[in-house]
Amino acid sequence: MADYKTKLLVLGAGPGGYVCAIRAAQLGIETIIIDRQAPGGTCLNVGCIPSKALIHAADEFHHIGHADKGPLGISVGQPSIDIVQTMEWKDGIVSRLNKGVSGLFKKAGVRFIRGNAHFEDGKTVSVESDNGRHVIRADFIVIATGSRPIEIPSLPFGEDILSSTEALSLTSIPNKLAVVGGGYIGLEIGTAFRKLGSEVTVVEAADRILPQYDAALTKPVLKRLGDLGIDVQLATQATEYRDGTLVTSQGDVEADKVLVTVGRKPSTKAIGIDELMLSMDGDFIKVNQACQTSMRGIYAIGDVTGEPMLAHRAMAQGELVAEHVAGKKVEWDKRCIPAVCFTDPEIVACGVLPGDIEDVTVAEFPFGANGRAMTNNSEEGFVRVVARNADHAVVGIQAVGRGVSELSAAFSLAIEMGATLEDIAATVHAHPTQSEGFQEAAMKALGHALHI
Repeated sequence: MADYKTKLLVLGAGPGGYVCAIRAAQLGIETIIIDRQAPGGTCLNVGCIPSKALIHAADEFHHIGHADKGPLGISVGQPSIDIVQTMEWKDGIVSRLNKGVSGLFKKAGVRFIRGNAHFEDGKTVSVESDNGRHVIRADFIVIATGSRPIEIPSLPFGEDILSSTEALSLTSIPNKLAVVGGGYIGLEIGTAFRKLGSEVTVVEAADRILPQYDAALTKPVLKRLGDLGIDVQLATQATEYRDGTLVTSQGDVEADKVLVTVGRKPSTKAIGIDELMLSMDGDFIKVNQACQTSMRGIYAIGDVTGEPMLAHRAMAQGELVAEHVAGKKVEWDKRCIPAVCFTDPEIVACGVLPGDIEDVTVAEFPFGANGRAMTNNSEEGFVRVVARNADHAVVGIQAVGRGVSELSAAFSLAIEMGATLEDIAATVHAHPTQSEGFQEAAMKALGHALHI
C-alpha cells in the first residue's frame, strides 16, 4: 500500500478531468488524477472519437457505393469493407490520443493512477489498482466521473442487446439492426451502420426524432433517414427482445442486434458519494457558479452535474475549477454552449431557439441558395439567426446541413462576444463557403438579404 498527499485530486480522466488536472499543474498545483480506464474517458475511448471515426468510414463507403447514382459523372465498381480493419484503424486513433493525454500529464507534472476510487471521507480517497491499494489525502477533490448509458430493465445489456460502447466495437456488420431511441447517439450510429449495409429500424417513444431540437432542424434529418431506407417508427415503445425479434407496441421488428440509446446517467454510485451527503439535483450533483458542491473543498464537473452532457462543457468547467483552486476569482458565465448532432445532415444549435424568448427577429438562409453547398451537392438545410429586436444582439444561431459542425465555433463566438446583426452582416465572409449563409441570414434579419 502506498499513501499520497496532494493539493488537488481529480476523480475521472475524461475531457473535464484531464483538462482540470493539466491546467491545475500549469498553475503550480500538485495534482493526482485517477481513472479506471485509459486517459480520455468515455468521449475518447468509447464515445465521441470512436463514433466519429465510424461515421467517417461509413460515409466514405456509402459515397463510393452510390457514386454511380449521382450527378457527377463518376463510375466505380461495387466497394467492399473489412470492418475488422476499420475497427483497428479506429482503435489506433484512440490509442494515439490516449498516449497524447498521458504525454500531456507527464509534461505538466500530473501523476496518473489507474484504478477504482472510493471516498473514505471528504478529504480521503482509496484506490484499488493493479499495484495494490492506495490512500490519497487531498486539500481539494474534483468529481469528474462522467456518465454511462441508461439500461432499460426489459432490455438489459448483454449478448445481442448493445449499448453504444459495444456497438462501436462490433467486428461484423449486423444484417438487421434495431435502434431503440431516436436521439443523437442512436441516429448517429444507426445511420453509420445503414451506410455500411445493415437494415436499420429506429424505434422512438416520442412523436418525433431528436426531441431536444426544434422540428425545423430535424426535418432534413428525418427526410435523409427515409432516403437512406431507415425505417423510423415514432410513438412506439420497445418492450422486449426474444428469438431475434424486438417486440414493440406497434408490432415485431426482426433484428440480429438491438442498440439501446435512451440516454445517459451520471456515474457516481461506485465512488461512494452517498456517504458525503452532497446536495443533489435528482441524480446529479448540485454545484454553484464555481462548480463547488455543498461540501467545502469538493468540486464536481461534467456529466455528473447535469445537462448539457457535452465534453466541451466539461472541459470549460475543468479549466474554471483549476483556476478557482489556484485562487483566481472566476465563475461560470457562459452565454453559449454549442450542441452538435453528427447526423446526416449535421445539426448545430447555439443559444436560444425561436420561441424561447419574446420580441425577437428570426431569419433563415437556405443552403439551396449557397454556391458552395451546390458544388458540394449538399443543398439541404439552412442557417438561422435569432436576434433581440431592442438592440439587434444575436442570442441564438442554429443550422442544419452537411458539415455545419465546423461552423459551430463562429456561431458560439458571435454570441459570447455579444455580436449584433450588423456586426455579422458587415463581416466579410470568404466566397464560396457555406459560412456565407451565416452572413446572409443576418442580412435577411436586417431586411436586405442579397441572394434570396
